[in-house]
Parts: sequence; structure tokens; C-alpha cells
Amino acid sequence: MGEWKSAVEGVGQLKETMEFYHGKKVFVTGHTGFKGAWLCKMLTDAGAEVTGYALAPADEPNLYEMSGVAAGINSVFGDVRDRERLQQIFKAAEPEIVFHLAAQPIVRRSYRDPHGTYETNVMGTVNICECIRNSESVRSFLNVTTDKVYLNREWEWGYRETDPLDGYDPYSNSKSCSELVTHSYRSSFLEERNIAVSTARAGNVIGGGDFSEDRIIPDCVRAAMRKQPIIVRNPFSIRPYQHVLEPLSAYLTIAKMQYEDLVYADCYNVGPDDGDCVTTGELVDLFCEKWGAGQRWIAQDAGGPHESNFLKLDCSKIKKKIGWSPRWDIAEAVEQTCSFTRVYIENGDIAGEMEREIQEFMGVKACIGCS
Repeated sequence: MGEWKSAVEGVGQLKETMEFYHGKKVFVTGHTGFKGAWLCKMLTDAGAEVTGYALAPADEPNLYEMSGVAAGINSVFGDVRDRERLQQIFKAAEPEIVFHLAAQPIVRRSYRDPHGTYETNVMGTVNICECIRNSESVRSFLNVTTDKVYLNREWEWGYRETDPLDGYDPYSNSKSCSELVTHSYRSSFLEERNIAVSTARAGNVIGGGDFSEDRIIPDCVRAAMRKQPIIVRNPFSIRPYQHVLEPLSAYLTIAKMQYEDLVYADCYNVGPDDGDCVTTGELVDLFCEKWGAGQRWIAQDAGGPHESNFLKLDCSKIKKKIGWSPRWDIAEAVEQTCSFTRVYIENGDIAGEMEREIQEFMGVKACIGCS
């Protein structure tokens, strides 16, 4: 009974959140990426006026183009490292709410290009903070970082927001720096102007439309499409996997609540419940089960630089303070990812599939007949 009541309350909160964004001016960096495209879809469906600023999508295929989100927003291609260009677009947009997603997000790529990673992830954050500092319109700012910002001792309990920040590899460390930059701007400039500032440290995200390199679900999808075994580098590593709509719903809720009341401006872990922190091997097992067609995987150490084996988040803070909690377990997240992929393979309606998943996530399907 308690779980059902919590689920119904969560549906109500998310619907209220989406209604809040109707007519709001929102600025999204990194809108051409996987998470950015899903976020823009949610915002435009809610009736927000969205300006997106990001590099042109590098992957082919990519969700940004196949989803058609560009038709509903003011989409600008630009580099967050270009402060002058970013400031020009930002000033013209006059946003009330800012989501900073632009980043170099791949761990292994950060070893190949540490300078570019730091430049994008640290100076890109400085540049968006400068835009906000010089703005008269912004009321709510959320910087999206990662669960990898913590000094990872690979212990068996989840990291809390009070634990030390010190990511190991250039990607993780640069996102730790991004957190520190944000905290400094908040304390030095933005708090005194009543601009609400939060950071969100999300776990590993999966879902339809991710075609990135060096990510396990895109690797699964590519192997399945080629009818080949999936190659798994680290089958025993444990990660907080979650469907992309989970952190996005948290981001939207945080930005709304701190817009309305500065007491909610803070730093938050965003991840699945403990039972959904699974090994990569277990995740791929689920994919093979949901995909069918005799899909299988093999472990193969391809070498490469250090990657953490164990990482888990304690998300009690966001649950208690914001009232957010995960909605889809890992099995459902993989099922939805497979559903999206089948639509993609069949050249189906990608935007329609995204809308279906968003509506189902919001509880439209679950609450048919509810009073």
C-alpha cells in the first residue's frame, strides 16, 4: 500500500512539474546530445520556450536529428568554450531557467584528450556561469555533473553529497572541478542575487537513442543489429544504471522547486535504488533476455586505462528534500530501451516512441481509470 501511494504521489508531482514549464524560457547547453535531446523533447511537450546551445551532433545516427526536436526549439550550434558566442546567444534568449549539460562525457576519450576534456568541462562551466552572472533574467540554474565526481574508494555503501570530490580520470576529475566552479559562483556572485543554483550527480544513464562510443547499451544495440555477440570489457563492475527519463525528471523537479523557493538549491545525487545497482554482466544479461533472438555476450578484456569497478550513490537526500524517487526498475529500463531500438530498426516514428515512453513514465498508462 505504501509503495502504491508513493507511486501515485510521484505521478502527481511530475505532472505538476511539467505544467510549471509551460511558457517558461529555458536555456539548455548540450541539447544535441543523448540526454539533451530527451530533455528538449520533454520541455517542448510541456510548452516551454527552449533555446539550445551545443556543438552539431557528431555521431551518425544521432537522437537529436531523428527525434525532430530542432523543429520546436531555437537551436544554435556553438562551442561552450567560445565565451563570446555563448554570451551573445544567452543574452538574446533571456532565459529564466538554465540546464548545463554540455560536456565531454567519455572516460576513455578523456585519457586520449585530457586538455580538451578539461577545457570543455571546466571552462565551459565557467563560461555558462559568467553568462548567468551577467544576466538579469535567470532565476534557476542546474549544472548536471556525474556520480564519478567522488573520491572513489570502491567501498560497498553509497556516496553521499558530503563525501570528498576527487574524480580519478580526466573526465571524472574535470567534472569534480565543474562542481567546485559552480559552488564558487554560487557563493561569490549568484546567491546574493537570489539566483538558485544546484548541481545534480547522476548515475549511468541508458535508454533509446544513445549511439555513443564506449557505452555498454549502445555496444549491445550495435552487436544485436549485426547479429554478433556483445563484447563486455568489465562484466563485474557495478554501476548505478537508470533510464534516461529518471535523472531528467529529477533535473526538471529540482530546477522548478528551487525557482519557487531558494531553500531547495543544493547538490543532489540522482540514481536508482540499491536493488538496481547491478554489474555490467547482469545488465547485459537483461538486454539479451529482453532482446531475444538468441543474443549472447562474451567477456573480453580489451585493455585500456583505469576505470572504477564499484560505484554506488546514496540518494536519500533528494528523496527526502525534493520528494523525487526512481520510477522504473532496471528491467523496465532495459525493456523500454529495446522497444525504442526496434522502432529505430524498423524506421518507425522515433518522436512518437519518445512521447509514448514519456507519457508512460509520467503514469498516464498506469493511472488509466484512477480517480
